[in-house]
Amino acid sequence: MDIRVSGHQVETGEALQAHANERLTAIIEKYFNRALSSQVTFSKAPAGAFRCDIVMHVMQNLVLKGTGSAQDAHVSFDQSAEKIDKQLRRYKRRLKDRHEQAAHSAAVEEAAYIIFEESQANDDDEPEVDAPVVIAETRVDVPEATVSDAVMMLDLRNTTALLFKNAGTGRHNMVYRRGDGSIGWVEPH
Repeated sequence: MDIRVSGHQVETGEALQAHANERLTAIIEKYFNRALSSQVTFSKAPAGAFRCDIVMHVMQNLVLKGTGSAQDAHVSFDQSAEKIDKQLRRYKRRLKDRHEQAAHSAAVEEAAYIIFEESQANDDDEPEVDAPVVIAETRVDVPEATVSDAVMMLDLRNTTALLFKNAGTGRHNMVYRRGDGSIGWVEPH
């Protein structure tokens, strides 16, 4: 596996790089026979802390992300590596459970929608706020998956939303993480 350790305004010494290589190699060997690549980036966080971001490409369509922050660079790496380990453990468990659920997947999944009306408060005394900055993201492929697989990808990619093509209906759907921690599912008519 190709493991790249870099620092953004932080010096990464040999000991930190060796620790990252050993830990990530051990995690991958625990669940898979090999992975494609990993990128470990250390940077400064507020209050003099260190931040560690790990992006791991395990296979063709499986990208894992983990982030940790602590006063020590090794501890911040261990936090983010633990998140990667947890995501891989869940992924392997879901792959195992998927075979058991294949017999039950004949039923078509349907969504229930509840529409909440927005209250019309008087906002005349509120000052106008500038529009937020729009950040252009890189292009990504929209995967074809079932809703349960899309939720699994949402967890594994550690993102707040995922657009996918529903394997059952052939339509584009979206799953997202709600503010209360539950998962929302949007399926257009």
